[in-house]
Order: sequence, then structure tokens, then C-alpha cells
Amino acid sequence: MDRVNDFWTQALDVWNHGLLGTTVGDILIAILIVVLAVVARRLFSRVVVANLRRVTARTQNRFDDVVLEAIAPPLRLVPVILGLYLAFRFLDPSPQYWVTLELIVRSLVAFTIFWAIYRAIMPLSRAIQPLQDVLGAATVDWVVKAVRLVIAFIGAAIVLEMWGIQVGPLLAGLGLFGVAVALGAQDLFKNLIAGMAILSEKRFAKGDTVSVDGLEGTVETIGFRSTSIRRGDKAPVFLPNSKLADGAVANLSRFTARHINWKISLDHRATVAQLRAVRQEIEEYIKGNDAFSHDGIAVRIDSLTTSSIDMTVQCFTTTPDAGEWQLAKEELALRIKEIVEEEGTTFASPTQALTLTTGKPIVDEEDDGVSGRQESPQ
Repeated sequence: MDRVNDFWTQALDVWNHGLLGTTVGDILIAILIVVLAVVARRLFSRVVVANLRRVTARTQNRFDDVVLEAIAPPLRLVPVILGLYLAFRFLDPSPQYWVTLELIVRSLVAFTIFWAIYRAIMPLSRAIQPLQDVLGAATVDWVVKAVRLVIAFIGAAIVLEMWGIQVGPLLAGLGLFGVAVALGAQDLFKNLIAGMAILSEKRFAKGDTVSVDGLEGTVETIGFRSTSIRRGDKAPVFLPNSKLADGAVANLSRFTARHINWKISLDHRATVAQLRAVRQEIEEYIKGNDAFSHDGIAVRIDSLTTSSIDMTVQCFTTTPDAGEWQLAKEELALRIKEIVEEEGTTFASPTQALTLTTGKPIVDEEDDGVSGRQESPQ
């Protein structure tokens, strides 16, 4: 019986002393408080966030709805932080331990605040439509990314200073490290500056179709280092910004018209009257067709070659659309063929003249017959 009493005494001693001077019962109750806070998080999400959604749904604009959806995850963290604070308070630890526990709670509060701001910046940027019209969507995206990085840095700096880590000396050390990194990352900064130049000059924007060094595709993203262009076969191509800033880039989305430049070869047997008639009818067709611009039309006899009479046909379509441009070219090609046939002439075909010569047969002395070789003409 004494042994049982001794065991019970030791068990009570363990229960009462627990961990860091806190009884096991208090620890279990603190854990229960945290568990209830996690459960309340779901209830908070269903009740509070749902009521906020109903309030924002009554407004006429969608801005507040988007902001609420952005900050909803940080809001759901509030009951958990509150539960941790109540659990730490219930434990009533000694002052030396309370300082650490209080820093944990304050760090979580700072994290939640800056997390909500970080997530809210993106929908806030969509509300400044006039700024997008002036600077362009890609520039605004860059500004938003930079602001989000600043917010994240400020939040991290505040949390570090809470724990007694001075940010100033840390930044000074990072500055020396940055100099060393910059020496080996010159291309990175070059591409970064080139990207800023692209955005400031508005050479192209997201969604534009561009052509550079034989590559043609649609711009998807303009990043800090490279630009993503998706080709016609849906394969993404990533080009350094420096290449786009220094090279010749054709923005196909800003065409005001598309050019047609053809050379038509007519047969030498065509008379002067036929040539003039063909030229005049082609020019009249282009001027009378709404698919072509009246500016830049040139239909002229260009050159005389040994095998053809070449005529140049130059004009511009009134639409930059590639599909309509192809259709206008097709109709023009068919009409030119009809005009040539109506005027009784034909297109020139490539010809090649062959001159055949024969010589005296060469007699082989060993074989009295005639060899198949021919003596070359002198």
C-alpha cells in the first residue's frame, strides 16, 4: 500500500510541476483553447466573412468584393492568433517566458496585417484604370510587383526588429554582398534596365503580336529579366529584355495597313497595247476595291529580262487583320489572272536554251569499229 501511495505522490508531482513550472492540466487546457480557436476559425469564416460578403454584394461596384476575397485568408487567421494569446495568458508563465510568447503573438499579428496588405495591393491596382491608360498595363504590373516587394520587406523588417535583430547593420552587410553579386550579375541588371526602357517607350504591351529576328508570336508577360512570347505553335519563348531593347522589333498589332509587293512576269509575245491594258485594269481594280488603300498604289512595267516582261504591283490593304489581308491577296491574285487571260496574253514560263553540236567520229585503232565518243568541236 505504501508503494501505491508513493507512486501516486510521484504522479501528482509530475502533474503539478509539468513543463516550465506549468501544470499538465493547464497545458492541456491551453491546448484545448487553441483547438477551439481552430474550430472557431471555420465558424468565423462561415459567419463573419459570409456576412461581409453580403454587405459588399449590396454595393454597385465589384472593387470591395475583390478586396474582400483577397484579404479573406488573413482574416481567417485572426481567431487562431486570438486563441494562442488566450492560451498563453491562461498558462501565466514567468516573465522571462512571457516575453518570448508575447513576441510570438506580436509577430503573428504583424504577419497577418502585412499579409492582408500584400494581398490587397493587386485588386487595388486594378482600380487605378486611368493610371493604366497613361503608363500601360505592363508598367502598372511592374509597379505593383515592386510595391508588394516593399511591403514584404517592411513586414519582415518589423518582425526582425521585434526579436531584437537590427535591420540597419543587416542592410549594410547585404550592401557589401550586393556589390560582389552585382559584379557577377551584370546581365541581370542590364535586362532589368532594358525592361524598364521597353515599358517606358511602350514598344509593345501584353497581348501584342511582335516579330523579332524571325520569331513571331504573342507577348504574354514582360518580366524583370525576360519577356515571354508564345509562338503560333503555342510554344513559349523567353527572350532577354536586352535583346528586345537593342534589336529591331516589329509590333504587328499596331499595323495600320498591310503591304502587298508582287512581281508579275508576262510573256515576251505580249504587245505594248496588251501590257498597257493589263497594267491599267489591275490599277483600276485596286483603286475600286474597298479592301485596298488609295495611297501607295504602284502598278508599273519594271524590267525586261531575257525570258519575261516583269510588272511590279504594290499596294496596301485597309485592314491590319491577317485573315482579311490574306483574303484580299487571294482576290487580287485571281483578278490579275483573269485580266491577263482576258487581254489574250500569258504569264512567262522559265525557259532554257540547249545547243547541240556534233563532231567527226573518232576511230579506235585497236577496234576497227567506231567508238561512241565524239570529237569536241574546235
